[in-house]
Amino acid sequence: MLDTSLAQLPLERLYQGQIKALILDVDRTLLPRHRSELPAAMEQWLRAAQQQLRVHLFSNNPSRRRIGAVARQLDLPFTTSAGKPRRSALRKVLAELGLPPHQVAMVGDRLFTDVLAGNRLGLFTVLVKPVDPLGQTCKRDRLQRAELGLARWMGASLGR
Repeated sequence: MLDTSLAQLPLERLYQGQIKALILDVDRTLLPRHRSELPAAMEQWLRAAQQQLRVHLFSNNPSRRRIGAVARQLDLPFTTSAGKPRRSALRKVLAELGLPPHQVAMVGDRLFTDVLAGNRLGLFTVLVKPVDPLGQTCKRDRLQRAELGLARWMGASLGR
C-alpha cells in the first residue's frame, strides 16, 4: 500500500522483488476521473517501466475505445470488462504472460477489485492512491478511504 499515485512508485522496488510483468488497472490508476488523456507523469513512468517489465492494461471498464486509446498510445495489450475481482480474465492474462504468479504485480487503486483479484491468484499486489489530472496523488478519495476502513474493521492487516 502506497501513499502515492502510480507515477511515484519506485520501479527499483519491483525489479528487486523479481517482478517481471505488471498488470495495471486503468481508471483512476492511470487515468484521472472523467479524463481520457494520460497525464505526462504517468506516461513517463509507463515508458520507463516498459524498458524492464512486460505491461498489460486490465480494466473493469467496458469501453474498448477508451482503454484501447491508452493501450495504443503505449503499444500495450489490454483487457476490458475484466470483471475484477473474478479471476477468469486475470487467469487468461497470466497464461499469455507465461510467468508464475509471484513474478507478476497487480497494481490498482481499489482494494476490493484490483488488490483482491491479484491476491486471489497469488500475485504481488500494490495499492496506489488514485491519480489527479496532473498525474499526481489525488488528495481526497472517499471510496478508497472507506474500503480501507472496512477492510481494517473486518480484521485485514494492510502492509505498506
